[in-house]
Amino acid sequence: MKVIDFAKSPSLINQYMTELRDVDIQKDMLRFRRNLERIGEIMAYEISKELSYKSIDVTTPLARTKAQVIDTPLVLATIFRAGVPFHQGFLNYFDHAENAFVSAYRKYKEKENFDVCIEYLASPRIDGKTLILADPMLATGASMELSYRALLTKGTPEHIHVASVIASQKAVDYICEHFPQDRTTLWIGAVDPQINSHSYIVPGLGDAGDLAYGTKE
Repeated sequence: MKVIDFAKSPSLINQYMTELRDVDIQKDMLRFRRNLERIGEIMAYEISKELSYKSIDVTTPLARTKAQVIDTPLVLATIFRAGVPFHQGFLNYFDHAENAFVSAYRKYKEKENFDVCIEYLASPRIDGKTLILADPMLATGASMELSYRALLTKGTPEHIHVASVIASQKAVDYICEHFPQDRTTLWIGAVDPQINSHSYIVPGLGDAGDLAYGTKE
């Protein structure tokens, strides 16, 4: 499986990652959401280099010419709720793509023990298409895998791009083990070394959903 860690090379993603992590800048929810969106836009551009294109004729005010357009059917999928601004970044660039939404959440049985549950799925058919599955936080990989399994009820994609803003090394290993090796590419803004007893990424950035939309009961 191909794994792209943007933290290993200089890019604007590193600037936006720094702002996402900073506890003072985090107080601005609008800026937090916009930074998630910006990272999604940059990742979308990088993923666009991996897609297939076709040549078409275009008429300009002066002449006809050849142009290259995407020839890969795309489905953009995300996990509620933190994934919404991140997803929007991809949609800003792949504006003709179909979209899928999954509600996956942690259902705690005890303080540090939880199951990942799926409550809602809205998706087109994904047979033979390229699936971009985006969720900003990849702590254990369980929510991402469960969401992917739910999407498989709508068909088998030709290729899967898994995109996250921050992942733990444990989650990276988990995705590499549980997703198709020859049909998956993993894109990550940064990989952090560990998760704590609550399965939060350390150093991470906190709860992305709360920081984007406010705390929940």
